[in-house]
Amino acid sequence: MAASLFNKVRINHLDANSFEKKLSETEDAILVDVRTEEEHYNTRIPGSILINVYEPGFMNEIEKLDKDKSIFVYCHSGGRSSMVCEQMMKIGFTKVYNLEDGIVSWCGKLEHS
Repeated sequence: MAASLFNKVRINHLDANSFEKKLSETEDAILVDVRTEEEHYNTRIPGSILINVYEPGFMNEIEKLDKDKSIFVYCHSGGRSSMVCEQMMKIGFTKVYNLEDGIVSWCGKLEHS
């Protein structure tokens, strides 16, 4: 029983192609960039919202997201986003997707400032 419950709330680590495909196919998707404001300003995936993992109110901002929606999270190379996904699962999010190798692996469209 415990193993099946663990599998049910497992974080989905997706490579860039799978992440882009799942994101485009998911109607209720929320795309979250957890990098710094400077990183987000320079290059970002279109449609992403910035919630800087280093800001003091970070978890308060995460908790404002709809737990029933699919949350797609990315950072530079996958470390920060993986940590954030784990935290999100602990507070009740169930549909969380991590861009495994971060924005550096992204082959889709990007926005630059």
